[in-house]
Amino acid sequence: MLPSQRALFDIPRDICYLNAASYSPLPIRTLEAGRTAVGRKGRPWTLEAGFAYAQHERARTAAARLIDAEPSDIALIPSISYGVATAAKLLTPGRGTRVLVLENDHSSPVLEWQTRADAAGFTVETIKQPDDADWTSAVLESIERTGGPPVSLASISSVHWSDGGLIDIDKVGTALRQRGAAFLIDATQSAGVLAMDVKRLDPDFMIFPTYKWLLGPYGRAFLYVAKRHQNGIPLEQTSAGRRNVRAENAVYFTDLSYVPDARRFDMGERDHFISMEMASIGMEMVAEWSAPAIMQRLTMLTERIAAGVRGIGVSVPEPHLRAPHILSLAFKGGMPPGLVEGLASDGVYVAPRLGRMRISPHVYNDEADVDRFVEVLTRRLRG
Repeated sequence: MLPSQRALFDIPRDICYLNAASYSPLPIRTLEAGRTAVGRKGRPWTLEAGFAYAQHERARTAAARLIDAEPSDIALIPSISYGVATAAKLLTPGRGTRVLVLENDHSSPVLEWQTRADAAGFTVETIKQPDDADWTSAVLESIERTGGPPVSLASISSVHWSDGGLIDIDKVGTALRQRGAAFLIDATQSAGVLAMDVKRLDPDFMIFPTYKWLLGPYGRAFLYVAKRHQNGIPLEQTSAGRRNVRAENAVYFTDLSYVPDARRFDMGERDHFISMEMASIGMEMVAEWSAPAIMQRLTMLTERIAAGVRGIGVSVPEPHLRAPHILSLAFKGGMPPGLVEGLASDGVYVAPRLGRMRISPHVYNDEADVDRFVEVLTRRLRG
């Protein structure tokens, strides 16, 4: 089993940080690279001519490796919402159709479609959070329901951010393809931890940031665009997205046609001085550990927590219904006021999410961390 990687992070021993699903700490190596990168911005004349391009392609390649994509299918973007807005410019659901979203899903894969629905004449259908925690069955039931408008798109997270509910994107993708519907996957809570293969899954779009499970900075995200959509018009019009609009040319606007792949969808003002390299380092580290090894370790930690909290008045979803790296605790009568704050005062950090407590360990956590969490939680609930 992959051992704890705590030594690679600047985490004091008295800190029990179990909140990777909100934002992860940066590895020491990434912190050092960030400091060096800030120095580059202070002395830009030291940069080689090809430095920016090399940074962009390094990050693109690292992101592609995580989902078994080609680098040419990956666009450099700043956020999930930017990626969804790009997808909405490339793919317009037909009038009289349904777009499926999840109840209480994060705002990014939902709001864009709600905003466009009236003008475009489609309906946004919200799949209710199932009482039995079986998100996959709930999604499939909505897709397969007859007698209503046809489904044109599902825009959903692969792991529900609030409760860690796991959606079987293989089954959902198959059901959507059988109906000629498109599939946008917000992989924020799964990229790098759950093995994903876009060549097999064949989604229309997959989007993920680096600041959570990929141990990277804010403002860096990546958009996978299936080849069937790569001839569309980007959200922004940039020189880098065109074949030959270059400052070093004698004629600036030499060739206005778009580059032929997902690079045309890159954001404007692509960062290359500071955070792009930081994002690459985190993704490369995650890829080297491998998703199966990370998942095995985090499954061990969350199962250890689940076993430890039995009998203290909390309930945990069954393992086959939840992501292996996120644990959501429900409290009979609701989570006690001040509980999360009380844990933090003891150096234990988790997140309150829609009335539950979300625990999300990562590779920097170890058995001592999870045992301490169980001990502190038990003491506070019983006290």
